[in-house]
Amino acid sequence: MSTFLVVHGAWTGGRSWKKMRPLLRACGHAMFTSTLTGVGERAHPARPEVDLSVHVEDILGVLAIEDRRDVILVGRSYGGMVATGVADRASERIAGLVYLDAFVPRDGPAELIGPQARAATVEAQRDLGDGWRVRPNPMPPDTSAEDLAWAGPRRVMQPGATFQQALPLTGAAEKLPRAYIYCTRFAPGDVLGKFADRARVELGRRYDELDASHNPHITMPETLAALRHGIAHETGRRRRAKP
Repeated sequence: MSTFLVVHGAWTGGRSWKKMRPLLRACGHAMFTSTLTGVGERAHPARPEVDLSVHVEDILGVLAIEDRRDVILVGRSYGGMVATGVADRASERIAGLVYLDAFVPRDGPAELIGPQARAATVEAQRDLGDGWRVRPNPMPPDTSAEDLAWAGPRRVMQPGATFQQALPLTGAAEKLPRAYIYCTRFAPGDVLGKFADRARVELGRRYDELDASHNPHITMPETLAALRHGIAHETGRRRRAKP
């Protein structure tokens, strides 16, 4: 059995992964879906100072309080930034990293979005987000009406500082077993393609593609659960073979 710790994407919370928990349990795995500060059921402590480092501390706290080790850390979308920061600081607790259609930072300037998109985000914060929050992107067009009804209203504005901070990294995360799952039905102007391209050619990283939009944990949870089960099996094999 493996334990997955999920770092959800922007504007949402751990509840957005509700379909995955019973599916992974049926495969013999456990899954934690903690919610980051300022969104989901933790929207009430949102403030302008909440940034990427606060979200990293959120997940480090889960690992410490739950005393979890040999965790497979899953970062989806924005959550890839958080997961990388966590693995960089607590690699001894991490069995492997899974990036699900996610941003994968390296040491240096933030790679979330380019200068033009960043300027547009800052303008949107000023006009629509009380000067410090970012409104949610629309959910993918293939999301069913039923899923829109439960997921859509629970998406809230997120502190803009979380998208703008660059964390110093030591490279510890890159020494862990890593996998990248790229969802091929992304909207035009895909900002994640460069991370998928990098993952496709890097040595020591598993690469998979899903014929899915950006939320496969909502739109095709069974397929994603099967893929994660395979990744867990491969990660366990690597750990056992490690001298």
